[in-house]
Amino acid sequence: MYKIIVLAKQVPDTRNVGKDAMKADGTVNRAALPAIFNPEDLNALELALLIKDRYPGTTIVLLTMGPVRAAEILREGLYRGADAGFLLTDKAFAGSDTLATSYALSCAIRKIGLPDIILAGRQAIDGDTAQVGPQVAEKLGIPQITYAEDILSVDNRTVRVKRRLERGFELVESVLPVLVTAHSTAPECRPRNARRLMQFKRATTLSERHHSADDYLAAQTHSTEPVLTEWCAKDVNSDLLQLGLGGSPTKVRQVENIVFQAKESKVLSAADDDIEWLIQELISQHTIG
Repeated sequence: MYKIIVLAKQVPDTRNVGKDAMKADGTVNRAALPAIFNPEDLNALELALLIKDRYPGTTIVLLTMGPVRAAEILREGLYRGADAGFLLTDKAFAGSDTLATSYALSCAIRKIGLPDIILAGRQAIDGDTAQVGPQVAEKLGIPQITYAEDILSVDNRTVRVKRRLERGFELVESVLPVLVTAHSTAPECRPRNARRLMQFKRATTLSERHHSADDYLAAQTHSTEPVLTEWCAKDVNSDLLQLGLGGSPTKVRQVENIVFQAKESKVLSAADDDIEWLIQELISQHTIG
């Protein structure tokens, strides 16, 4: 019924950031950090799977950009119910900011074919910019709905979405095609399906097959395992000048490690004198009053 592309990202696990987390040029040293499926992208995948549950015949394609090891999150998506996975990997993509990333993703989406709905997480935990999804929509010339908590219905050529706001929510509608970014309050993604795990655990990209095989040509032409599509910059007809560090106007000038330390503190009781002292302190510091 509907065609859906879910944008997913493999991100460093920010719970385990060490001293080697950043390179000298200010980019993330991804090789030194454990990698996970970006949490809000999992929320986006679940919204796609809920649509697929409601409308049989719906197809879900996962699209990610990153090093070869990013294929792992494509398999994770297949285990949960996605139908296919595409990996954008090329040295030309290295160091891309949100503008260069959204350009590369939009080129890949055009090659796959513009779907009815593009779903993505609101933001990635390694950047917290919340820019890639909206920028992809702008480059494709389609409407966007951000901070989605639920997709209430997809009817004819219209989608109805519940958006999470700071002090409540709102219901909005859009024509298709549309890009929707999922908020962290959207439903958590379902666990792996055991049958799909057995079916797709050996799904690999071409680069992964080359790395694991002694015969390069045989790995390229005679694999009987499920295949994940792998594209480079040239495959998606992209302009190299708009990719990587060269195509990224955002520049990191300095990276600083901030350590919070406890300063002087005073333990207060519920006595009137202590409460009066606290009020006077807050007034003197212009916190209140």
